[in-house]
Amino acid sequence: MSREKIRVLIAKIGLDGHDRGARVVARALKEAGMEVIYTGLRSTPKDVVRTALQEDADLIGVSILSGAHLTLIKKLRAQLEEASIEEIPLLVGGIIPEDDREKLKEFGVDKIFTGGTPVSEIVEFVEKRIAELSS
Repeated sequence: MSREKIRVLIAKIGLDGHDRGARVVARALKEAGMEVIYTGLRSTPKDVVRTALQEDADLIGVSILSGAHLTLIKKLRAQLEEASIEEIPLLVGGIIPEDDREKLKEFGVDKIFTGGTPVSEIVEFVEKRIAELSS
């Protein structure tokens, strides 16, 4: 990575209209010195990929509270592959039942953060993951 700041795309895909958690995470990442691009509510997987390309995102974080995480992440992964940017680390946060976590990892999700995860843990993971990719 040639630039100084980590660029993180935070997305809300699907019909979920609750973005408090996404905004809290975005603020924590900004306060840690990262550039954060927030897609806003109700983005499609295609919107997320388009924004990731336009903004040259280093990492994508998706917040899902609707219960449609398996379907939406599978679609997002397909769009990332179609755009040849599947190497961008993908994080998922929200209400994710334990039974679905392994399937999300099979879809290429790097890390899953459930409700109540301290934002410091998320910031630390992002910094460490990007450092690994840069070395």
